[in-house]
Amino acid sequence: MDREEVLDYFRRADALLEGHFILSSGLHAARYLQCARVMMDPVAAATLCKSLADKIMTTLGVTIDLVVSPAMGGVVVGYEMGRQLGVNAIFTERVDGELTLRRGFEIPKGAKVLMAEDIVTTGLSSRECIKVINEYGGQVVAASCLIDRSDGAADVGVPLVSLAGLAIPAYAADDLPPELAAIPARKPGSRGLK
Repeated sequence: MDREEVLDYFRRADALLEGHFILSSGLHAARYLQCARVMMDPVAAATLCKSLADKIMTTLGVTIDLVVSPAMGGVVVGYEMGRQLGVNAIFTERVDGELTLRRGFEIPKGAKVLMAEDIVTTGLSSRECIKVINEYGGQVVAASCLIDRSDGAADVGVPLVSLAGLAIPAYAADDLPPELAAIPARKPGSRGLK
């Protein structure tokens, strides 16, 4: 599946938005990808995640024992990646601002883990999730996402496999271009600002 095919799924789901958005990282951008809109369609979710799972296995050829994702955005993607790979999928969630495992989830010591996200922008959530996996004794063999908004610039500390890269500039609140500053900002993401 090529970049335009992936983005067509987002366009058809009205999930590629234009305007002024505050990202979960606190940065501002003129485009926003609302992955949850794409993932609400089980056929689209299965198709995209199957393509991503195939790409991971083809390019990295790694063994994966478990998929772990950060809540909220990564939960559906992580579940579907686990289903496509034939392994269990669990997720981390925020407690007092820190990602942790809850709900009786465990990571077996030495388990080879795929960290699965929906969208990577700066890689912050991915790195936080990877830290939790490491603290619980898992071995992160790769990270994955449907869309890499950094188009390869984000460093999550392990190989990052995405279905599509998309360079969308992001700006600090005090460094907005005039055309973006002139539009009221919306915050469609799931995580509060720090």
